[in-house]
Amino acid sequence: MLLSNGAQAARSANLFVFMGTQTSLPALLYDNLFDMSQNFQAGDFLIFQVESGYGLLRILAIEAADGEKVWHLAAYNEMFLDVETADAALEYPNALTISLPHVALTNRAFEATQTARMTNVPLTNAELKPFIEWKESKKAEVSDRSIRLMLGIR
Repeated sequence: MLLSNGAQAARSANLFVFMGTQTSLPALLYDNLFDMSQNFQAGDFLIFQVESGYGLLRILAIEAADGEKVWHLAAYNEMFLDVETADAALEYPNALTISLPHVALTNRAFEATQTARMTNVPLTNAELKPFIEWKESKKAEVSDRSIRLMLGIR
């Protein structure tokens, strides 16, 4: 592969030219990971792992407050032994039972638990009601505790 002199110099210094910008590979990978979190949207079902299995969350909304993201989530009671079983349960999402109908988390608290997007299903008015009530509340609190701690799971 032929590289320009600048690209050769950048490569020899463990730097890469990406979209016209010179960057290191770790920075490039970090930026891509950061961008992946931007793909989450309201209605997404997320899966997270605990020691003995997997749990499900649902994104109700993502807002910005004082320049920081606030994640509005619902959490479900069901735990699954593997991802395939959780995926099968999402074929009938109305059969899932809600543990926490709404919790607002800081971006730091949300990122403390690794999650992966499973699917997106449009939210109903009933599912959004706890979020709307939170917004209208004078005690609208945002937690800096991880969702695992909010659920009593370590």
